[in-house]
Amino acid sequence: MRVPGDVQESSSPYSIVIKYFLSCSASMVAETVTYPLDITKTRLQISQAGLKGKLRPRGMLKVTYNIARHEGFMSLWQGLAPAIYRHYVYTGIRTGIYEYIRGIWRDEGKTYFSFWKSLTTGLLSGAVAQFVASPADLVKVQMQMEGLRKRQNLPPRFKSSRHAFASIYRTNGFFGMWTGWIPNCQRAALVNMADMATYDRAKHFFINQFGMKDSGITHACASSCSGLAAAIISTPADVVKTRIMDQLRHLHDNQHSKSSTYVPMYKGSLHCFMHIIKSEGFFALYRGFLPTYMRMAPWSLTFWVSYEKIRYLTGAPSF
Repeated sequence: MRVPGDVQESSSPYSIVIKYFLSCSASMVAETVTYPLDITKTRLQISQAGLKGKLRPRGMLKVTYNIARHEGFMSLWQGLAPAIYRHYVYTGIRTGIYEYIRGIWRDEGKTYFSFWKSLTTGLLSGAVAQFVASPADLVKVQMQMEGLRKRQNLPPRFKSSRHAFASIYRTNGFFGMWTGWIPNCQRAALVNMADMATYDRAKHFFINQFGMKDSGITHACASSCSGLAAAIISTPADVVKTRIMDQLRHLHDNQHSKSSTYVPMYKGSLHCFMHIIKSEGFFALYRGFLPTYMRMAPWSLTFWVSYEKIRYLTGAPSF
C-alpha cells in the first residue's frame, strides 16, 4: 500500500509526521526484542565495590541468569515501558532532524551525504533528541534497579512507570527529571553519530562501490557496521551516564534511613570518568561492552531493516 506522493517530499509537514511515527514503530520492535540485554548491561555498569558477594555481577550470562532466577523471568523486561516512551521521543526526533538537515545540506551533484557532515548531523540530532527524552531514560534506569533492591531485601520504590515519574518529580523537582542529562546527551550524541553516520555511509558505499541493490541484505550489512561503531564509541559515556543516574537510588535510600551522611560519589560526568579510570582502571569504562554490543547489533539490525521496510510499504523513500 502506498500513501500520497507528498511523502516523497522530505520537508512537507505530512512527510515529517509520517516518518516520525514510522521510526517510532521500528524502534518499538527493536527495543522490545533486545531489552533483556539492556538491563543486563545496566547491572554490569553499576557494579562497584559496594556490591558484595552474590549481588556483584560476574559476567553477562551470569547476570542475566541471576535476574531471571531470583527476580523472575519477566524482570528482564522491567522498565520497558519508559524505554519505549523514550524512543517515541528520541528516535522520532533524531531521525527527523537528521533527514531534514541531510536534505538541505547535501553536497550539490552528489548522491551521498559527506561523511563529516553526516557525523556532525548525527551528533547534533542525537544530543537534541536525548535532551528531550532524558526524563524517560532516567525512569528506565531507576526501574531497572528495582529487582536488585528486592534481592537486597529493600522495599520497592515504585509500583509502575507512572508512579516512578511522579515519585522522582516529587522528590527532585521538575529539573531533577533531567538528572544526568549531560552524560546522557553526550552518550546519545556519540551513539547517534556512530549509528546514523555509519549506516548512511555504509549503505551508500555498498550500493555505489559494490553494485548492491537497495535491499534487505544491504540494509543488514550496513546496520551491522553501525551497531559495532556505536558500541565502541558510546560504551564509556554509557557507563558514566548509568553511574550518575544510579546515585538517585542511593540518595533515595538515604532519605528513608536514620542516617543522612550520604555524599554523592560523582560531582559530574568528567569527575565520574576520571574516578572510574583511577579507581577501577581504563577498561572499567568498557564494563558491559559485550551485552552493549550484543544489544546494539540486533537492535540496529532490527531497527534499520524494519524501518526501511516500513518506509517502503508506506510509500516513503529509502533512508
